[in-house]
Amino acid sequence: MTPFGARLRELRAERGVQLKDMAEALGVTPTYLSALEHGRRGRPNWGFVQRVIHYFNIIWDDAEELLRLADVSHPRVTVDTAGLSPDATRLANRFARMVARLDADDIAGIEAILAAVQARAKP
Repeated sequence: MTPFGARLRELRAERGVQLKDMAEALGVTPTYLSALEHGRRGRPNWGFVQRVIHYFNIIWDDAEELLRLADVSHPRVTVDTAGLSPDATRLANRFARMVARLDADDIAGIEAILAAVQARAKP
């Protein structure tokens, strides 16, 4: 499941909306919507996310959060290490092989490391 798919499912549950009814209102098939929720479809496009925002009448920060979640919800990520060090390529490949084995604490720890690197990179 992707972050966007999980949030979409939460929104439906919070509002008691059936998948088939939402799909019809958004102009997509229930199969597509289900696949999106379960991470079997790629990142949704901007137009689709806008339709979801309007469908649920989501405003301001919550709408921005939904757009952010859509942006980080591609279930098949490609990491281009061309021009980087052999260590970077080895790390990317090792991470790809092991990501399915990470538990919530592992993921939180890696997220913390990446946040620290990002903070150092800001001018």
